Amino acid sequence: MIPQMKVLLGEAIESKTAYDEAEREIHDFQQHVMMMGGVAVDRDRVSASKTRRDEAASRLREAIETVQGAGVLIKDLDIGLIDFPTLYRGVEVYLCWKFGEDAIEFWHGVDEGFRGRKAIDQDFRDHHEGDREQ
Repeated sequence: MIPQMKVLLGEAIESKTAYDEAEREIHDFQQHVMMMGGVAVDRDRVSASKTRRDEAASRLREAIETVQGAGVLIKDLDIGLIDFPTLYRGVEVYLCWKFGEDAIEFWHGVDEGFRGRKAIDQDFRDHHEGDREQ
C-alpha cells in the first residue's frame, strides 16, 4: 500500500504546490493593480493563472478523495503526513507515515499526533489487531 500512497500523496503535494503558486500569482497581480491605481490588464496572463489554479485544484481534490477513500487520514499535506487507523490492544491508534519514509515504522494514539510517534516494536506487533472495527 505504501508505494501506491507515495504516488497518490506525491500527486496531491504537487497539485497543492501548483495551486498555491497560481493563487500567489493571482494575488500578486491583484495587489499590483491596487497599488498602481489600475493598469492595463494582461487578460491572457491572468486567465492562464486562473486556469492553472483551477486545474490544480481539481487534481488535488481527486488525489485527496482517492487517498481518503482508502481509509487513510491526511494530517498535513505540506509535509505529506498521513495516518492509517488501526487497533492496538483493542484501542484505535494510528499507524503514522511521512512522505519520504521507506516504510510505516511509527504509531501514535489518536490524541497524540506526530509528536507522540512511537517506534513500532515487537510489543506493538504482538498486540496489533489489524484494521479498526467498521
